[in-house]
Amino acid sequence: MSVSFKDEFEVNGYALAHGLFGADEVERLREHYMALRRRGSYPGDVVGVQADSRDPLRRYPRMAQMHRWDDLSLQWLIDERLDDVMITLLGRSPYAVQTMIYFKPPGSRGQALHQDNFYLKAEPGTCVAAWMALDRVDRENGCLEVVPGSHRWPILCTEKADTKVSFTDVTVPLPDPEAAVPVEMEPGDVLFFHGALVHGSAPNVTTDRFRRALIGHYIEGEAQQVAEYYHPALRMDGSPLELGVAEGGGACGEWVSTEGGPIAVMTGRQTITRKHE
Repeated sequence: MSVSFKDEFEVNGYALAHGLFGADEVERLREHYMALRRRGSYPGDVVGVQADSRDPLRRYPRMAQMHRWDDLSLQWLIDERLDDVMITLLGRSPYAVQTMIYFKPPGSRGQALHQDNFYLKAEPGTCVAAWMALDRVDRENGCLEVVPGSHRWPILCTEKADTKVSFTDVTVPLPDPEAAVPVEMEPGDVLFFHGALVHGSAPNVTTDRFRRALIGHYIEGEAQQVAEYYHPALRMDGSPLELGVAEGGGACGEWVSTEGGPIAVMTGRQTITRKHE
């Protein structure tokens, strides 16, 4: 990885690694998860499969923590290529704490803007996501949208989200409602982003295109604790390690108007401590 890649991450809070995984690998992963999903439910599923539901996300609900029982997921989570990028970005190997697969079939709702470390509560430091596209992702099928530079904000206090367009029910307010920008990606591209980066996605408005994505969540190597849901953490060689359990309910930022523009001040308290969506 080049110095400019690291600079992009430090300035914007995210950086896109094009073609980090090959087409054959992506096809294998895509077919693997579709086969798993068709077989039914697994440990870690937030909701069960409802094949006859009118809600596409009930027919193809996301899966979580697959690496705890699926070796292909584990090998992807600790893949040397992901580790190498994060060593470049963070200065050392991270600890791996979560896998997720989003299917996002045609007609699916998106996900309201949020910050990952609101859920993971990694301390000291933060978490990092590796978000890999398994399909071409664009505005039509609900690509990620990110707010550049928002990784320098504190963890913001949440408010209610519009569940007609988001499958999650909380969001974070922005000083500029138009601040989020789309990140279009090709299969095998991986977007790495900081745990405080505000991000989300709009609905998939296509009639025939999935937006499948495989995600790994990691915490910085100096972190000493993470929320209970993410235990056990793994070193990037796959070996487990013991970390402290982070408690919820800490301070959060609220926007305050000043002469120089809005700033986030730590005046609120986190009240929602549900696991990462």
